[in-house]
Amino acid sequence: MSDHHQLSRVNKYEKRRKTTKSISILVLIASILILTLIGKWIFGGSNDADTTTKDDQNISQGQFDNEENNNGNDVESSEANATIDEDDKDSDVEEEDEENQTEIEKEMIETSDANVMEAYTANWQPIGTEQSGPHTTQFKKDTQDWLEMERAIQVATGLSEDNMVTHFIGNGGEPNKVVGTVTSNDKTEIYRVYLTWVDEQGWQPTKVEQLREIR
Repeated sequence: MSDHHQLSRVNKYEKRRKTTKSISILVLIASILILTLIGKWIFGGSNDADTTTKDDQNISQGQFDNEENNNGNDVESSEANATIDEDDKDSDVEEEDEENQTEIEKEMIETSDANVMEAYTANWQPIGTEQSGPHTTQFKKDTQDWLEMERAIQVATGLSEDNMVTHFIGNGGEPNKVVGTVTSNDKTEIYRVYLTWVDEQGWQPTKVEQLREIR
């Protein structure tokens, strides 16, 4: 009885030892699997983050390059426009110079009027008109006819619009002929100008008298 009881205890102990060993192996395997998953999650996430960061950097760099190219195109466009504007200004100056040369090609006229310092004519052309239809001379300020008469006087005298005071514009003794008296702002220049209307072409200066005083 004693030997049988002792053998039973040995078997129970051996069986318990095997069970404990199996459990330990399973726990070890489970631990390894858990550590492996955690490692993949940590290092895999880091790689994804690096990839995302690199992609964002590439996109940002692409946007910067595009903006830089666009800015370069804008500068080139601005320079081209500035060149065109400068060419237009040069062309305008040349046209004004040609007009001024035409204006100063004048022919002196003798006069017996003591108030006239000098009188002259030139090869002025009609200044053009915005009016249409039969023409009727208007002596009312701010009408289109009045404005065009003042423009013709400016062409004949060389006075600018902001340096001319109109003292009188009236009938020149015949239909479609007028005479006007103007001065510079400081009244150091006094002119009497004769104009003739040319159908569909506007007012044409025909004679200028530089006066000593306004009468």
